[in-house]
Amino acid sequence: MSYDPSPEFLRWTKGYGPIQHAPETVERVRDLAARLVSTGCIAEPDACYRLLAAADRLTSAAMWAVVHMTYARRMDPSGAPLPPEAFKHAPEGHTGGSLNMVPAFVGYLVANALTATTRSWLMGQGHCVAAVEAINALTGDVSPTQKGRYDRSADGLSRLAADFYSYAIDATGHAAAPLGSHAGPHTAGAISEGGYLGFAEVQYVHMPLPGERLTAFLSDGAFEEQRGSDWTPRWWRAEDSGIAVPVMILNGRRIEERAQIAQQGGSDWLAAHLRHNGFDPYAIDGRDPAAFAWAIIEAEEKLGDFSAKPNRHYPAPIPYVIAETIKGFGFPGAGTNAAHNLPLGGNPSSDEAARRTFNDAARSLFVPSDELDRAIDALAVHGEQNRPLESRHPLALRHPSPPRLPEPDWTKAGSPPDCAMHALDRWFVRLVDDNPELRPRVGNPDELRSNHMGATLDRLRHRVNVSEPGVSDAVDGAVITALNEEAVAGAALANKGGLNLIVSYEAFAMKMLGGLRQEIVFARRQREIGRQPGWISVPLVVTSHTWENSKNEQSHQDPTIGEALLGEMSDTARVLFPVDVNTAMAALRSVYGGRGQVACLIVSKRDMPHRLDAEAATRFVENGAAHFHGVPDAADLQIVAIGAYQLEEALKAARRLGRHGHRVLVTGICEPGRFRLPRDPIETAFAASDEIMAALFPADLPRVIVTHTRPEPMLGLLRRLDGGPKRTAALGYISRGGTLDVSGMLFANRCTWAHVIDAATSLGGWSRDDLLSSAERAAIDGRGDPADLLPPTN
Repeated sequence: MSYDPSPEFLRWTKGYGPIQHAPETVERVRDLAARLVSTGCIAEPDACYRLLAAADRLTSAAMWAVVHMTYARRMDPSGAPLPPEAFKHAPEGHTGGSLNMVPAFVGYLVANALTATTRSWLMGQGHCVAAVEAINALTGDVSPTQKGRYDRSADGLSRLAADFYSYAIDATGHAAAPLGSHAGPHTAGAISEGGYLGFAEVQYVHMPLPGERLTAFLSDGAFEEQRGSDWTPRWWRAEDSGIAVPVMILNGRRIEERAQIAQQGGSDWLAAHLRHNGFDPYAIDGRDPAAFAWAIIEAEEKLGDFSAKPNRHYPAPIPYVIAETIKGFGFPGAGTNAAHNLPLGGNPSSDEAARRTFNDAARSLFVPSDELDRAIDALAVHGEQNRPLESRHPLALRHPSPPRLPEPDWTKAGSPPDCAMHALDRWFVRLVDDNPELRPRVGNPDELRSNHMGATLDRLRHRVNVSEPGVSDAVDGAVITALNEEAVAGAALANKGGLNLIVSYEAFAMKMLGGLRQEIVFARRQREIGRQPGWISVPLVVTSHTWENSKNEQSHQDPTIGEALLGEMSDTARVLFPVDVNTAMAALRSVYGGRGQVACLIVSKRDMPHRLDAEAATRFVENGAAHFHGVPDAADLQIVAIGAYQLEEALKAARRLGRHGHRVLVTGICEPGRFRLPRDPIETAFAASDEIMAALFPADLPRVIVTHTRPEPMLGLLRRLDGGPKRTAALGYISRGGTLDVSGMLFANRCTWAHVIDAATSLGGWSRDDLLSSAERAAIDGRGDPADLLPPTN
């Protein structure tokens, strides 16, 4: 086909600096421009070429800024060579990956301008943040904490370079600069740190709501993390999902060697792998912002065409962009291991050859200020297109309406023992039914029905491509089931516009910890800078837990998930130990009333005695603890129980001690994090006041703490309760287990009622001979029969 190229077309095809346009890209863009004219997105093809020419200049300028952020203390907008004193004595940065991200992010900006749509974005390789920060500073789309500090003036760009890896700290112990090594809450538009590689890959498909669009930048290194990233076609549905476009930056290298994809056969091998898993992959020139813009729009059109089919069948062929490039393209050292971090052979501050190399390379990337201003003005069309800046994309502003929280079907006093998991199951179904505008997602590694969530499964059903008769599954199911804890947890964590639930065996929830922690840390850091996360809190319900997983071995008996989450800031990472049906429902209801929190509920799935009525259960959750037996002002001893089985043993011990004239106060803790020594003002506002502490834990009482967790971390957490070894004892899981029943687990870990009494005798100065029979003493001393403790005779 012959055509008369316009001056705008010719100007763009000449490229700029290191940015050149391959013939395939030129043909693709020419076809795209014609399509955009035909659909009314642009008035003429030249409008496309003008934007792409501007993108070349912004890309080159941002690459120039990135290498300065690594090596230099300042930037000179005149482009003059930098002298020795202008360089950092200790340069740092993820330079190669950041250079590769620049054309990708600029291409995303161009796609938005061409289609008058502000897409959301996600960057799995958060260590490449210099690319985004450099582009944002140049375009002026910075976050509120960065405004007035970073811009494209000499001072603004120099502050950007100087702040990067400055390690500056303020008087409160926080980073003094609104700029980090990874994407963070200061990064305009960032929704994830991207520090845990591999989690963006399992989350992005679950992020956009219908009508929304997401561009997800992924890395070839993270591809090695786990196979959950292969399952996007398995989960995506046009009926309840927005359009998500995965874009892999295939630069072929990790830190110390070639990436596995490169070793397996590169782009061709990856494309075959992706096709095998239901994707529709295609390769582009990963050095060219025009190629990224074309690929994003092309992928969306393909997925849109599929969605328009009235008789579509799943899985959908999800377009997958493979952006082939060289690590560190555009700067010396590209394609080597050194490109990852510091691609120059020496430090420009002290090495003349390295300094000369830097200045020469920077000169090839430099864009004069007036030309850069014109390029940025060409891309700044948000106002005339009536759309938000990229920093305010939909996923960055998630704040769904408060859910309607149905009143639980409270169990009445005197009711027989019941299953807390069944109660949660029934209440969650009501929650979903009462909030049809909130998209539900349940992350389920396996055995949802076995974990007594059968009503939830029947209501929401496993998501499958082809339904199986007689099974609770459906093409539009909302239960994301795979024997891959990271992948299914990612489904719930990603669905920030809806209602979410994760259910797991307690032991196997540990495999979710990295993903949970990334969400917790990001949300907490948002709070620290005054940006309250708006998504509805996500509960992780762990059951079939340490003390009741009797049909399996010790691999299934592990309380570490709660212990680990208690190490995070308790206002954002909640850990709750309900003790019966009512407290479980009150706890779950409390979680859904919160925002920006991940809450772990450790819930027994066996029938447990009814302990608190509706009002008392609500107070137990609101206050974090409650008294279950005894009178505070008259007690000689306090037994503090954390966990349902622990409470039962504490009550047994209290009854025995009471028969012998000892006045015992039994206090259950629902949320231990409320009683820790708070570590900053935000946690102080969450923690229990001194008045509540005094009411729940009277001063000077000797205490036995019996906990679901290991005793040592809980004792350290509850320092406000700890009177020292002569006044406080702690019992809990001591890493003993096996194929044992509940009674066996309690005995093996020295947590029976008798062990509680034994611990109390040394604190109270009492005689164990008076409180325990000879057979009971022999049992706890390891000389008798454990069966002599079951049940206790009062």
